[in-house]
Amino acid sequence: MKLINIGFGNLVSSDKLVAVVAPVSAPVKRIVQEAKADGMLIDATCGRKCKSVLITDNNHVVLSAISCEAIQNRTEESEEQKDEQ
Repeated sequence: MKLINIGFGNLVSSDKLVAVVAPVSAPVKRIVQEAKADGMLIDATCGRKCKSVLITDNNHVVLSAISCEAIQNRTEESEEQKDEQ
């Protein structure tokens, strides 16, 4: 299990991630609102603007203040470290 830093000391398991998307489209906003209503939303922005939405395999939705590109780079770095071991 590899953990990815999604900002401000918050970590998410890379094994559980299904998608990392930008929060600007209406369907993504709808997903966030539904997750909030269902109690499945995790806000890891620490009061900052949401720049990415992470969707997990167990339908949890995580908000992050780190951009999608930065999370992608961190995911790739953790996979490279995994390959080295």
